Amino acid sequence: MSTSLLSRLVIGVATCCLQAIAAAHEPLLIKPLAEKKVTELPTGQLTWTIETFDSVALADAAAGPWSLTVQSAGKVWLFSLGNGDRPPSAGTKVAQVGPIPRISAKTYLLRINDASGPPGSVTPIHSHPGSEAFFVLSGEQSIRSSTKVMKVTEGHTEPGQGAENAMEVSSSGTTDLHALVMFVVDADKPFSSPAKLP
Repeated sequence: MSTSLLSRLVIGVATCCLQAIAAAHEPLLIKPLAEKKVTELPTGQLTWTIETFDSVALADAAAGPWSLTVQSAGKVWLFSLGNGDRPPSAGTKVAQVGPIPRISAKTYLLRINDASGPPGSVTPIHSHPGSEAFFVLSGEQSIRSSTKVMKVTEGHTEPGQGAENAMEVSSSGTTDLHALVMFVVDADKPFSSPAKLP
């Protein structure tokens, strides 16, 4: 094999490896869609009810004190925190996620984030001062904690873990991830903080 051919082969392999490494560490794209602050949470065991509506106006009309209306993936969504006994509405119930770990705070922040990215994209290791729950619209999402790795596939939900637990979230499937993420956190603390996993 000539030196020139060997050099081109080495450069080609090195380029492929660098591209694979770069793709594996691409950040997961996180975008806040809606949030609100409240001074109390519903009584009883906490759950998120997820519904779709034909319009923002209909979703807003059905919203309660712990509801957030968002638009994503060409649909209007209503996320309502409660104790699981949400009355029927003009919307279509898609899922119920819970139980959600309860926290105690003076003020609570309810937030819905949009998470998306190609396979291999990942968040930094972080924690939240409250709970994070997941609803995957497409792809597969993995949530790595100090004790396990949870995988959530398309159309499924996961109530996640409690406050201040370190985690790393990634797009772990073979297609692009798109997920909606629900939060109940202490509004007086930083929303997200750097953390470490063993």
